Amino acid sequence: MEEFTICSETERLVIRPLKKSDYKNWLTEFESRFPSQHRYDKGKVNMKECTEEWFANLVEKHQELAVSDTAHIFGVFRKKDNTHLGMIDFSTLYRGEFQWGRIGYTIHNQYWKKGYGKEAVKEAINIALNDLKFHRIEAHINLDNSPSIKLAESVGMEFECIRKGFIHEFGEWTDNLIYYLNAK
Repeated sequence: MEEFTICSETERLVIRPLKKSDYKNWLTEFESRFPSQHRYDKGKVNMKECTEEWFANLVEKHQELAVSDTAHIFGVFRKKDNTHLGMIDFSTLYRGEFQWGRIGYTIHNQYWKKGYGKEAVKEAINIALNDLKFHRIEAHINLDNSPSIKLAESVGMEFECIRKGFIHEFGEWTDNLIYYLNAK
């Protein structure tokens, strides 16, 4: 199978696809999460089913999704010690004449308020526009998710609209704010 290997670095971070060798680091940081800080933060997650074999399958699935251009999933790692800080993903919404993708991002809550989210998302958008060749990136954000709104705005994404009944979550169809960024 072809391997997806895009990697990028900032002053403090490395953004790259997960590798099977990341398992212990990845697991440790999920197990070290603080309790949930708000509705959209999962907080502590039960990781009992996340064995090394399960993780190896996850890494392979991420590779398959990237090679098929369905989704591109990146781990965010602190450069100085390789600590796993979170994940960023891009879903391909449509290629053709649109070159349109959606960004999702999460930083483990024990690393919030240190600028990692902004630094990671800003660099990931560069990956999306330059390496993945998206023209338009959208973030779909719940109306009351102010940390995500602030992050999108801090990296230069612009508010476009509210899509009504856009995603089914929490047992109902919910509205989402649409933030976007187009390639120049």
